[in-house]
Amino acid sequence: MKKTRFVLNSIALGLSVLSTSFVAQATLPSFISEQNSLAPMLEKVQPAVVTLSVEGKAKGDSRSPFLDDIPEEFKFFFGDRFAEQFGGRGESKRNFRGLGSGVIINASKGYVLTNNHVIDGADKITVQLQDGREFKAKLVGKDEQSDIALVQLEKSSNLTEIKFADSDKLRVGDFTVAIGNPFGLGQTVTSGVVSALGRSTGSDSGTYENYIQTDAAVNRGNSGGALVNLNGELIGINTAIISPSGGNAGIAFAIPSNQASNLVQQILEFGQVRRGLLGIKGGELNADLAKAFNVSAQQGAFVSEVLPKSAAEKAGLKAGDIITAMNGQKISSFAEMRAKIATTGAGKEISLTYLRDGKSHDVKVKLQADDGSQLSSKTELLALDGATLKDYDTKGVKGIEITKIQPNSLAAQRGLKSGRYYYWY
Repeated sequence: MKKTRFVLNSIALGLSVLSTSFVAQATLPSFISEQNSLAPMLEKVQPAVVTLSVEGKAKGDSRSPFLDDIPEEFKFFFGDRFAEQFGGRGESKRNFRGLGSGVIINASKGYVLTNNHVIDGADKITVQLQDGREFKAKLVGKDEQSDIALVQLEKSSNLTEIKFADSDKLRVGDFTVAIGNPFGLGQTVTSGVVSALGRSTGSDSGTYENYIQTDAAVNRGNSGGALVNLNGELIGINTAIISPSGGNAGIAFAIPSNQASNLVQQILEFGQVRRGLLGIKGGELNADLAKAFNVSAQQGAFVSEVLPKSAAEKAGLKAGDIITAMNGQKISSFAEMRAKIATTGAGKEISLTYLRDGKSHDVKVKLQADDGSQLSSKTELLALDGATLKDYDTKGVKGIEITKIQPNSLAAQRGLKSGRYYYWY
């Protein structure tokens, strides 16, 4: 085990050296290269990055309740400290405390954007600013599947907000700066580059993942913090890491700012996220599929099935189509497209570029609401974890009745509700 850890650390060190070499050869913006420092930019941005302290009741033991609900790769990322204060698993005390980060996105209204897994299960949220001031905060809304939450400071004043960048314009190699509160040490700044775009961790938790990957050092407690460009504009919300040890390994993920902005707008307008639905099934495009369908594209979303009466069917999409762009932005994977559509919002119109018979086509699609009604078969419904079902047969009409939905399950995430009936003809 020690040998494996040594090898992993050696690999991480090697990547660090390569990254440093790349940065040294890259061209810095003139205002940065002339000053040879990020300090002027950070002095304007850091007041907009805050620390969130949360308290709440665990659900059955002394652990923080969200640790059972969030994907495994998130567990190391949130800097909770409840164990020291409240004891280990199995003790009678059920309180928890945790620390995370957040970003002020509206100074006049005191809105702070963070991760859902930072505040999940919290009864009390306290926000500390860089200057030491503290404010109580209340939850405005959240979206578990996208891991976004919006809280509002109470009786706040003289705040600094951050400006959103257009994350669709990011390119691999762009410089990044991560700001947060790792390990509860206080506000900390690290830097790196965009390592990849449209990334997924491969989690099977039902979350929508379309991450910016960066090699900027990110650790426990950075959750909900800012990933900014060299202009000090928000390009992402730091959300997860992949690490063999729980510490920084040069692989960190952030929710793109455009995606976060879409979700915030929906929360403020509707009180919740109204998820958009295209109505297709599919997967990643690979070389074999590209050859079989006579296309030269190597990236995109392969459509294997179009659901009846869906937005996709109305737009004329067919099985075998390969979606290569959305709103003029290239689509590298099915997971990326799924996340972008789901966070765009029901009722919104999008443009899609797709390949069929080797030719490119463009179409506009008005997204439907993802309320669970687009399940295409009994098999798909039965495969959803968290739904208690029973057969329904009245006057020759057969179907399935949902009698119970477990909170935070895949069934709940798809919008299924108890008392609903499903029929297939």
